[in-house]
Amino acid sequence: MNRTDRVLNRTGHMTVQAWFQLVLALMVIVAVAGSGVAGLAIARTTTVSDRLSGQLQPAATEAYRLQAALTNQETGIRGYAIAADPQFLAPYTEGRQDEARSVARLRELLHDRPEQLDDLDAVENAADIWRRDFAEPTRVTVTPGAPRPLDSAAAARGKTEFDEVRTRFATQSTNLAAAVRQGNHDLMRQRTVRNAALVGMVTAFLLTGLALMMLVRRLIARPLHALRTATERVADGDFGHRISISGPADLAAVGEAVEGMRRRIVAELESTRVQETALAALAADLDAQTVELRRSNAELEQFAYVASHDLQEPLRKVASFCQLLEKRYGDQLDDRAKQYIEFAVDGAKRMQVLIQDLLTFSRVGRVDGDSVRTGLDRALDRAVANLASAEDTGMHLDRPEQLPEITGDPTLLIMLWQNLIGNAIKFHRPGVPPVVRIGCEPEPGELPGWRLSVADNGIGIEPEFADKVFVIFQRLHSRDEYSGTGIGLALCKKIVEFHGGRIWIDPEYTGGTRFYFTLFDASPRSEESTVPDKEFRE
Repeated sequence: MNRTDRVLNRTGHMTVQAWFQLVLALMVIVAVAGSGVAGLAIARTTTVSDRLSGQLQPAATEAYRLQAALTNQETGIRGYAIAADPQFLAPYTEGRQDEARSVARLRELLHDRPEQLDDLDAVENAADIWRRDFAEPTRVTVTPGAPRPLDSAAAARGKTEFDEVRTRFATQSTNLAAAVRQGNHDLMRQRTVRNAALVGMVTAFLLTGLALMMLVRRLIARPLHALRTATERVADGDFGHRISISGPADLAAVGEAVEGMRRRIVAELESTRVQETALAALAADLDAQTVELRRSNAELEQFAYVASHDLQEPLRKVASFCQLLEKRYGDQLDDRAKQYIEFAVDGAKRMQVLIQDLLTFSRVGRVDGDSVRTGLDRALDRAVANLASAEDTGMHLDRPEQLPEITGDPTLLIMLWQNLIGNAIKFHRPGVPPVVRIGCEPEPGELPGWRLSVADNGIGIEPEFADKVFVIFQRLHSRDEYSGTGIGLALCKKIVEFHGGRIWIDPEYTGGTRFYFTLFDASPRSEESTVPDKEFRE
């Protein structure tokens, strides 16, 4: 069981996510309920409005047209009865046609309102009685062009019957007007309900949003503020202040996690204090070792001075006096004595060369030279010029048209080229002129640098000796076969490593020996050593 689960079981509180889901669910319920109520109110309002504007009001207008059609019939038949003129029958005929259209329209509009249909039937029945008892008999009995007095009894009966029609008109109009008023009342009431539903829905949303804001403030903002205050207090240095957070389960879990982190920090601080004490003792030891190292370096400098002067002076004297001894007493010495003198002179000279090579090797990386922008082309030209044996062996040098510039020690770079090319000349195949090929390509990686190669067609180096040749004084051949002290390749390795690179032999190259080495364009050690045109030192 993880820490969060333990907090949930201990507090029994809902998480922030659960509270938000609950509030959002309530908002969805309020939205759905409010939308349903508002939709129902709007639908009812639309129904009442459609009934009022699409049925009752057009029916009231059509009832007026019906009344006008019946009135035209009464006027037309009465005029025809008095004047016996056929043109007076036109209002009667048109009135019957208008009546039929109005009745059909009214029945269409009032198909779901039986009360208004009963009023319409009453009007129609009264009109039919009037036409049957008065209008049609009058139209049949009157001779066109022969007017005669109208029977008073028939006229009275016709008037009485049409008054009944008018009474039915009034009843119909009254009922339609009442229906229109009721429709307007229902429409106003439904609009009020609709507006109340919309206002209630908006109010419910606002109240729910306010409740959510208060909930967020209480459940999240306050605990977070308390957590921030407690952590700031710890951050200010009060590591003993305990962090205790209440609220939702997940925030309480965060508070406990921060409290656990505080306890670990306190423990780490205690451990750090112990380590600081140990580091202080170690720093004191390092200071003492630094002092001892400086003393040792001073002794090495003194040794280098002695080796370059005092040790070589006796060797020069031994060689000189042995040569004088051979010159002055040569005629008194036998061949064995001359051979011994030759051995002594040769040993002194080899010892002198060995000391000089050791001095050169020891100075690489220890004696600061000039780090300047150095063109590898110029260093290569100087190295080839220093190799007088290159012309004697007929060496052919294949090199790129242009080599890059790096920041380094020009003298050491000349020595690097000179030893690698000199090694190719020394170990060339008998009877075969040495061919040296130089290659250059960018070195892949984050630092800007170059991978250079020096390949020859010489006797080659076996793969098992690929690392041994870079060890100082290690020789693969006897001194009688090839001269030298065995320091050249070790010196090349030290020069390359001094410039931040590495050197190795390509084991897959079979036509001789191919050396690879990398040089990186490191920053110069000082601003005074970055002059590009500074001359090479001899």
